[in-house]
Amino acid sequence: MTLDLRRLTPDYGVAPQIGPEDLAAVKAAGFVMVIDNRPDGEIAPDLQSDAMAVAARAAGLEFVINPVTPGQFTPDLVARQRAAIAAAGGPVLAYCASGNRSTILWELVHAGRLSVDDMLQTAAQAGYSHEQLRPLIEAFAKT
Repeated sequence: MTLDLRRLTPDYGVAPQIGPEDLAAVKAAGFVMVIDNRPDGEIAPDLQSDAMAVAARAAGLEFVINPVTPGQFTPDLVARQRAAIAAAGGPVLAYCASGNRSTILWELVHAGRLSVDDMLQTAAQAGYSHEQLRPLIEAFAKT
């Protein structure tokens, strides 16, 4: 795999699926935590969360499992992502199949804290068009 790292902020980046071989580069890029937003049922055993957790910790990275089924963004998932980011103590890299779900989670974590327009622009600059998610982000801002 080729690491396709996209920084949304200095402290939060997203990537399509990563593999154990990418973790040294993730660490070298300054990240302290990796969040796996991909359900194990989508991927081969060598990339599933338990295997990735072992590899991440061996590389000196914290590892959090917060799988998201496409389109299933619940308040609990958002709260777990927010808690992981807060506990990281440094930059976080979140990944899923394409980086899209991890970007949506970033938007929902910051709903009501950052401008929706600014977040949508940041996502677009990273290659993710989320204008259709404006109502969802605005709904999370009210919670």
